[in-house]
Amino acid sequence: MKVKKEYSVLVVIIVALVLYLVLRQQERTHYRLPTLPRVAGTEISKIEISKADTSIALSKKDNTWYIDPKGYSAESRKIKDMLATIENLTLTALVSESKNYSRYDLGNDKKITVRAWAGDNLRREFELGKTAPSFRHTFVKIGGDDRVYHARDNFRGKFDQTAEDLWDRTVLSFERTEIEGIQITRGEQSILLSRKQIPVEISTDQKPEVESPPPSRLEIVWESPDGKKGDQPTINRLLATLSNLRCEKYLEGRKKDEFANPIYTLTLKGAQEHSLSIFGKPDKKAKSYPAISSQSDFPFLLNDGQADGIMKNPEQMLEKAEKS
Repeated sequence: MKVKKEYSVLVVIIVALVLYLVLRQQERTHYRLPTLPRVAGTEISKIEISKADTSIALSKKDNTWYIDPKGYSAESRKIKDMLATIENLTLTALVSESKNYSRYDLGNDKKITVRAWAGDNLRREFELGKTAPSFRHTFVKIGGDDRVYHARDNFRGKFDQTAEDLWDRTVLSFERTEIEGIQITRGEQSILLSRKQIPVEISTDQKPEVESPPPSRLEIVWESPDGKKGDQPTINRLLATLSNLRCEKYLEGRKKDEFANPIYTLTLKGAQEHSLSIFGKPDKKAKSYPAISSQSDFPFLLNDGQADGIMKNPEQMLEKAEKS
């Protein structure tokens, strides 16, 4: 009798396990993750990022991304991060079907909606919520799907940007070795410096076995038309600053041709000519100088530290022995 009871218990356990496995498999089937279509970041030509009260439109023209409608260039590194996320968006788990979106920051007041087009075709649409507690996932909704998922990686911050955050603030960029001449004008003072390579003898204590001209190397120097030597460290610092000059911000609603009579002008001559003009402050309390450059379609501001580091008196560009 005892054996029969044990068999009965064993049968009940086996049936329970089978039912558990079947139901679990059905549950897995029920929660099968949707397959997202493949999208290559290189084919995306337009991105729209929408929040509760703002919307940003980005478009690609000639492989450069711009912020519409004003046409400011967008910072390439940030756009590259967005495109990588759009391309590699991967769902890892179903989180909720309850439509209680606020707990995931997917309500209308906090969600970020991202849409990406290739030409006129909408290729990717998803909504971003907050970062998951793992800090390795983000809560998302996919276009046309009411459910909440985990998406791989923490990427809300890549899209949680303002248009100003996305500005490419580079207003002057060049290779320093390409610059052959520097023209500086400040008020009534002006100076022109040209880069030259001159041979410099190399001193050696050894006597050559065969008499020949002393060895030499080429040294780069800067000279004014009247033969005065430029101050090499000062010139190097200036070129280093200008070769990757980033503005504080753009002057929205202003045009370059509205600015006249600069207080400081730099012209750099080489394979291409580059220029920078700095203008007086609109008032004494201002902490930035308006400026324009040959590489920016828009006027911009340079903060006091930047402008003061650039606006050297022309005689400061000469070696100390030659300074007046």
